[in-house]
Amino acid sequence: MTLTAPDAPALSPEDPLIGALLRAPAQAIHRRVIRELNAAGFDELRLPHIPVLQYPGPDGVRPAALAERVGMSKQAINQLLRSLEGFGYLVRSNVEGDGSARVIRFTERGHAAFRKIVEIQHAVERDWRDELGEADFAVLKRVLMRAWGHAKLG
Repeated sequence: MTLTAPDAPALSPEDPLIGALLRAPAQAIHRRVIRELNAAGFDELRLPHIPVLQYPGPDGVRPAALAERVGMSKQAINQLLRSLEGFGYLVRSNVEGDGSARVIRFTERGHAAFRKIVEIQHAVERDWRDELGEADFAVLKRVLMRAWGHAKLG
């Protein structure tokens, strides 16, 4: 079975592309965040909610801007927002002075969940620092910060 188009370079499981190398740890972090959120009493949250709740969070953002930021359709993001509204994590309200515009606001429960997410993310960083060592972790974070800046420009 070929993994690529006939005239594209072959892919090798021994030499994964950068997208896979970035995706696997991100998915592991997302699973940990949800597992620990659930254990902390935020039982309704699931992996599909991650795009809404991930850094920097949706508080104060318009739904269309959030959809663009996370690379989802407006319909998909609104479905997730409805779900999170129903669970009491956020509300969407009209923007003062612009009757047609809506903005997302965390509820008290939403702020609590987001604080827990940040706490979990700090624990992930401590674990990775312990696993990789201080020097390698610093290099990894510095390189990812450069890549993040480049991705924001692209």
